[in-house]
Amino acid sequence: MTRKKDNIQHSGFDVIQNWLQAKGRQPFPFQEETWQLYAEGLSGIVNAPTGFGKTFSVFLAVVIDWINQHPDYQTKKKNGLQLLWITPLRALAKDVGRAMEEALLELDIPWKVAVRNGDTTTSERQKQKNNMPEVLIITPESLHLLIATKNNKEIFNNLQCVAVDEWHELLGSKRGVQVELALAYLKTLKQTPTANSQPQTANCQLPTAHWQLRIWGISATIGNLDEALYVLLGDDHNGTIVKADIKKEVAIHTILPETVECFPWVGHLGVKMVQHVLPVIHNSQSTLLFTNVRSQAEIWYQALLDADPSLAGVIALHHSAIDADVRVWVEEQLHAGTLKVVVCTASLDLGVDFRPVDTVIQVGSPKGIARFLQRAGRSGHRPDAVSNIYFVPTHSLEIVEAAALQDAYETQSIESRHPVVLAHDALVQYMVTRAVGDGFTEADLYKEVTGTHCYRDITQSEWDWLLSFVTNGGSLLREYDEYHRVILTDGVYRVANRRVAMRHRLHIGTIVGDALMRVKYMSGGNVGTIEEYFISKLVPGDVFVLAGRKLELVMIRDMVAYVRKSNAKKAQVPAWAGGRMPLSSNLGEVLRRTFRRAATDTHGNDLLTFMKPLFDKQQELSLIPKEDELLIELIHTKDGYHLFVYPFEGRLVHQAMASMLAYRLSRLLPITFSIAMNDYGFELLSDQPIPLTEENVQALFSPDGWYADLQRSINAAEMGRRKFRDIAVISGLVFQGMPGAYKKQRHLQNSSSLIYEVITQNEPSNILLQQAYTEVLTYEVEATRLYRALERIASGSIIIARPASLTPFCFPIKVDSLREELSSEKLEDRIRRMQQAAQKQQA
Repeated sequence: MTRKKDNIQHSGFDVIQNWLQAKGRQPFPFQEETWQLYAEGLSGIVNAPTGFGKTFSVFLAVVIDWINQHPDYQTKKKNGLQLLWITPLRALAKDVGRAMEEALLELDIPWKVAVRNGDTTTSERQKQKNNMPEVLIITPESLHLLIATKNNKEIFNNLQCVAVDEWHELLGSKRGVQVELALAYLKTLKQTPTANSQPQTANCQLPTAHWQLRIWGISATIGNLDEALYVLLGDDHNGTIVKADIKKEVAIHTILPETVECFPWVGHLGVKMVQHVLPVIHNSQSTLLFTNVRSQAEIWYQALLDADPSLAGVIALHHSAIDADVRVWVEEQLHAGTLKVVVCTASLDLGVDFRPVDTVIQVGSPKGIARFLQRAGRSGHRPDAVSNIYFVPTHSLEIVEAAALQDAYETQSIESRHPVVLAHDALVQYMVTRAVGDGFTEADLYKEVTGTHCYRDITQSEWDWLLSFVTNGGSLLREYDEYHRVILTDGVYRVANRRVAMRHRLHIGTIVGDALMRVKYMSGGNVGTIEEYFISKLVPGDVFVLAGRKLELVMIRDMVAYVRKSNAKKAQVPAWAGGRMPLSSNLGEVLRRTFRRAATDTHGNDLLTFMKPLFDKQQELSLIPKEDELLIELIHTKDGYHLFVYPFEGRLVHQAMASMLAYRLSRLLPITFSIAMNDYGFELLSDQPIPLTEENVQALFSPDGWYADLQRSINAAEMGRRKFRDIAVISGLVFQGMPGAYKKQRHLQNSSSLIYEVITQNEPSNILLQQAYTEVLTYEVEATRLYRALERIASGSIIIARPASLTPFCFPIKVDSLREELSSEKLEDRIRRMQQAAQKQQA
């Protein structure tokens, strides 16, 4: 298509329309609506199914605006930063950047697109700083690093729009708080509209006026989209939601064994299903196989190769611990369509557009409906394509979960993402970030911060405490110079010490994990990273798996583990921290509803019909609870007296409910318990009869006095200590060490524990200490969800069954309790004997 390069004013809308028509496409109504609203100076959130062009709805709005403003748009270069695109994932950044560059090239617009994240080299960052691209794709952490540079206002001087991609993913975390704070700062730089600002007319025909900074979020469907908009834009927002009236077709399949009788009652890896998965891979053009944790991904990668060596060369592994160059190679090969299957984790969860991928496989419970549908959307990433996802259950009860996921998709029962509030550790970090940059005045920063959703309710006393904390360490740490990070000079708070500034820049971020070691070959070349606590258990000669390779540890030097390739038959699989996600409340609710169907009628549902032999066995030994019933099983075995409870509320709630129930039972009779739990229920095990009866069970599960009993029953002090360690790192109380010389994990824990003890004893009202206790109740215990579960139980019926042996429902929980005591070989033998004993008793 020929473009005129003269001074005639082009309509940006017409240029884009003609470009799309030349490619045989038409914009969707939601895209046109976004372009128009953007042209009118509005901000908002775009919500549309995957594969329908959410990215272009915002990106092209900025391009249309540019064309309208600049008749010489095809020749105008070096225009400064126009669009800041915030993304939560590095893989997503590269994919989005590629799509933008292709569009700009075809439109003959000489804009530069660059990516800035943890993988960006120092030289590339300096190049960007000297000559900012028109589009910068950036993570929240790297954006805060930009804010921590001197004269950063010059970087953002020409900025017209900030887009926050996958906002729903950031919303419920402290990374979302980082975005809120950064947006509040950027808005202060672009606050005053010009006098001649006028709204646009229809179809974006007139040149766009220079309005204040426009902010657009891109979000998948969540249950609280209105709240997501409010959090994104802050108190003074003038925003709207653009919701596409389109439903993406998702085909949900479940890969089943021959019969449910031959399927294990327990398990979480699912490798027994490899032979059933291979035909799906071979019948697809390209497949993403998702696991929930990195260790499971490593195991599945090896299992697929062992089962089908012909996959060598067309199978790859992708997760965050693998070296960046390898991840980039995998992503490029996915785009090129040369890979048959990629085993991955959440590293490829979000809106990456791998066109050749036509199938997604989810191994084991996705733990949430939104996550399942998000992963499904990685296949068929085109408007006219169906997203195909295959669910691979790892044990028999997960087949019921497959039926629940199908139900949830049909009813669109999607979880909400609740925003973080009053994250004082993140605010402390941000205060120092601003002080490292161009500095701040107290009045300006207070106004800016309190305009965010996270800090709108911060009190003046809390603010004063935090400001004192960053300047002199507060009342408790005043005598220690290292906590005097920020100084007040001529009314401006700044960091004057270069060492303090450097240390702060190195550790900007709110993701706190265990110390990482880089893994390198002795002959040269990076393999990836691995957590220090795992490597510390190995000795030279031990073999472990990383990036799909068997590696022998040779030596450790300067926080680098040097390895060589190994042909050993057995290798240890790293168990990265943070592996167990709880079942979401929405999925738990749908699961209870599905079990109700199983208890009454399995007809009309192939999955529930397939499960009928197991349901019959459960009914024979005990019963299947209805939606408004809580099932309790009391079982006596040679191990002791078992009490199994099935609320279907997720493992965190079950851990708290089990602790509270144990505490209440101990008030009736001096008794001790061991506790085990999974996402479906929990177990209390004692060496004496458990005093729970039909007469007292309602009182034992009553919501009355729940909070006091919960605090007495959980080890709040120890849980608070662990949570305080993360808060101490984020707020800068504890320094993790310089690159290549990170503190050993135990030293870091000892440092934070020492500070925790000192603060607990001498300043119990310390704001960061109180935040630790609050986060324990919110995230470790899910106290609000626990209370709602107790209310639900109180309003329904409680059924007590006394089976003669272990049941299909309780078996997985019992095995989970044994995992802590036995090696994998001994555990497998024990499970086999338990299952045989249960079947013998039933016979």
